Amino acid sequence: MEKKMILLAAPSGAGKNSFLEKALHEIPQLSDIITYTTRAMRFGEQEGDPYHFVSDHRFKELVEQDFFVEWSQVHDSLYGTPHKSLEEVWEKGKVAIMDIDIQGVHKIKQVYPQAVSIFILPPSIEELKRRILGRDKKAPDNLELRLENAKKEIACADQFDFQVVNDDFEPSYAQFRDLVKSLV
Repeated sequence: MEKKMILLAAPSGAGKNSFLEKALHEIPQLSDIITYTTRAMRFGEQEGDPYHFVSDHRFKELVEQDFFVEWSQVHDSLYGTPHKSLEEVWEKGKVAIMDIDIQGVHKIKQVYPQAVSIFILPPSIEELKRRILGRDKKAPDNLELRLENAKKEIACADQFDFQVVNDDFEPSYAQFRDLVKSLV
C-alpha cells in the first residue's frame, strides 16, 4: 500500500481552504483528512466539517493516548492529525491531502518523508488582512497575532516542496490543481 500524502499550508486567509475544497471535488484520487481542534466553530461549520471540535481537556487526553501522528498549537488553539484517519485513506487507495500548519508539516515529514508539501502564499500582507476581515465579517480578537504569525509563516515558504501565490483565484487554483494532479 503506497502512502501518498499532500500537505497544504498557508497563513490564515490565503485561500487554502478554498483550494482544498475545490480540489477534493475535482480530483477523485484525493481524500481529505479531518483533523481535531480546540478552536471554536465558525459560521457555517459543523462537527466533522471541516474539523472534529473538542475541548482542551479532551484534546489533551487524546495526546496522552498517542492518538495523533502530530499536533501543535496555532494562534490560541490546538490542532492534531489522527493516525487512524491516514491509515483509512491509504487502505482505500487514495492520496491523503490535508490542511495543516507549518509545525505540523515538519512533524509529519519526520514520520512520512515521502509527503509532498505545498505552501499557498497571499500576494501581500495587506491583501491577507483584507481577506481575513472579509471572511470573519468583523476584526477577530487575534487579528494582529494572525498577521504576525503570517509574516513568520511566509518567511518559511521556501522550506516547502512547492509554492503557489494566490493573487487571482481562478488562475492560481488552476496552477495548484495541475500541480496536485501531477502528484497523484
